[in-house]
Amino acid sequence: MGLFSVLAAAAASFFFGAVLHMVLSGPWMAASGVPQGADGKPLNASNPRPDILSVVSAALVAGMTRHVLGASGVTSVSGGAIAGFGIGAFLIMPWMMMNNEFGASPFN
Repeated sequence: MGLFSVLAAAAASFFFGAVLHMVLSGPWMAASGVPQGADGKPLNASNPRPDILSVVSAALVAGMTRHVLGASGVTSVSGGAIAGFGIGAFLIMPWMMMNNEFGASPFN
């Protein structure tokens, strides 16, 4: 069950992220300066490396999250939701903000 839950979480994360990024890709590409072709798609759209790295990263994050939550005794959906919010708000977001600022990227 553990491996299946990690793979299911990784797949859900990847597909949710893909949909979210398709919806928000225009503003993100404009803000980050991603070079685009005449069709509005990124010039590296045919490169499979970002997708492969995203799938591998999603699996690693899902596996480590399962390990950390299991070791912490989190067994309920509500406990997982609270822990997930805390990890996102207090671990991930500060790192993203630092990377954005040190990269001299626009705030948006």
